[in-house]
Amino acid sequence: MNELNNNRKTFFGYYLPTNSLSISLIGIFGALVCVVTMVIAFPVPATNGYINIGDAMVMLTAVIFGPIIGGIAGGVGSALADLFLGYVLYAPATLIIKALEGIVVGLIVDPKNITKRFSYRDIIGVFIGGLVMVIGYFIYEIILYGLYAAIYEVILNGLIQYGLGILISLLLTVPLRKGLDESISQIYEKIYLVDKQKFAE
Repeated sequence: MNELNNNRKTFFGYYLPTNSLSISLIGIFGALVCVVTMVIAFPVPATNGYINIGDAMVMLTAVIFGPIIGGIAGGVGSALADLFLGYVLYAPATLIIKALEGIVVGLIVDPKNITKRFSYRDIIGVFIGGLVMVIGYFIYEIILYGLYAAIYEVILNGLIQYGLGILISLLLTVPLRKGLDESISQIYEKIYLVDKQKFAE
């Protein structure tokens, strides 16, 4: 099985989603990103957008599974939430911004090389990945609505969406890693190149 996996194409050591497990994880966590984004959505009239906590799930997915699954699930799930909630104008930008957020978090955290259930890279990854989201929407909203409206929402993004995303994702990282490690630890071999023993106590 490992020899077959090693022949698969990778992105920085993370397998491209060509097997049923990776595709299923993208679908499951993409749906979770979408649902969590939609459950708590506060409209922002100044920019015709909304504040949500979907970034927590984007970050968490990338922290656990890396940049491929985190980026695709984060981008697609978030864009679908925009469409379902009627924020169609934001969907294309959201697809790109949230995908980049997931990719950046996943690359910095680099879960294939993490051997403990919590790492300092988890913290750095979600902080920098979250900034990608804040800056991305800031630029997009300057284009759409001008500087003042963009500043208004970037403050809300920074205080609420960014802050809650970091807090929630970090709180859930250890229990999710623990649960996966104890129940289906072989999952990692199908997602990325595993060179080290996963998650020592």
